[in-house]
Amino acid sequence: MPDVATLVLGGARSGKSAHAEGLLAATAAIYVATARRDPADPEWTARIAAHVERRPPAWRTVEVADPAQLGPFLEQATGPVVVDDIATWLTALLDDANAWEGGALDPVRDACDRLAESVGACQGELVLVSSEVGLGVVPATRSGRLFRDQLGALNAALADRCTDVVLLVAGIPLRLR
Repeated sequence: MPDVATLVLGGARSGKSAHAEGLLAATAAIYVATARRDPADPEWTARIAAHVERRPPAWRTVEVADPAQLGPFLEQATGPVVVDDIATWLTALLDDANAWEGGALDPVRDACDRLAESVGACQGELVLVSSEVGLGVVPATRSGRLFRDQLGALNAALADRCTDVVLLVAGIPLRLR
């Protein structure tokens, strides 16, 4: 297990990213962005730009558009790292596996297991950001249930490997561990 690994969970617009960034604001960290850019989506581009502007100037950004790159990156990391966020990483993984349309889930589960192992092997201070999906209603669609189930299981596996777990509710951090 890393010396310090923190999982920051929260719902949409809960303040989880800003909180996670604040945990390492005094250091020169690496910010690992998992969202895929879409030039055809100006609103998504603006959200990414707002995240970039909020980060300290000493931080370096690494974009991981291929989900397979995240685990190996974490295994090699030695300095402070923020990964934002696990939900968009999982979305890309599900996209690549065509899981939304009934594709095989074994590769998705295997990749999630490998990510959890990589978190456990990370030598630097690590902060992971993820959406908490276990507090809402059961989604009406297969894809909604698939995402909720897979992210819930992944969050649990990551929490098991983290020294600290925080839940953000209405911008207020609640320490779970």
